[in-house]
Amino acid sequence: MGPEIKGNPLHISVYLLIVSYVIGEFIIPKYPLIYLFNLTGLVLIIISIIIFFSSINAFSAHHENPLPKTDTNRIIKTGVYAYSRNPIYLSFVLFHFGMFLTFENIMYFLCSIGLFFWINNYVIIQEEKFLKNKFKDEFDRYCQSVKKWIFF
Repeated sequence: MGPEIKGNPLHISVYLLIVSYVIGEFIIPKYPLIYLFNLTGLVLIIISIIIFFSSINAFSAHHENPLPKTDTNRIIKTGVYAYSRNPIYLSFVLFHFGMFLTFENIMYFLCSIGLFFWINNYVIIQEEKFLKNKFKDEFDRYCQSVKKWIFF
């Protein structure tokens, strides 16, 4: 059994996308952004999709299950995992933020912030506690050499 995580981050990310769309399109008015922001958002969406599938491919190449509640036999340190300890979660947040910039829907922005704080403070903490107990010094060395979110 893996870490004790309440909720599946992928499911929650998708639910937030649906709720953001409905509220942002039909309830809250849009605030037009500069066209360059729309293009930047589109680039972020593309980058987030690339990061997501690269992460899933890394799990597949190591014969591991990417679901957060499953047990693991190794720490994946190659590919995108050499730059971020949580590239799948990074892709979720980048996708939501990219949706905000592209479609000018403030709910995507609010959900990207909420998703970031929930994943950072509840999901990642549980996963890292589980990995530290299981892999001890190896996981400590990995944490020292690779940032949690690329930036910090």
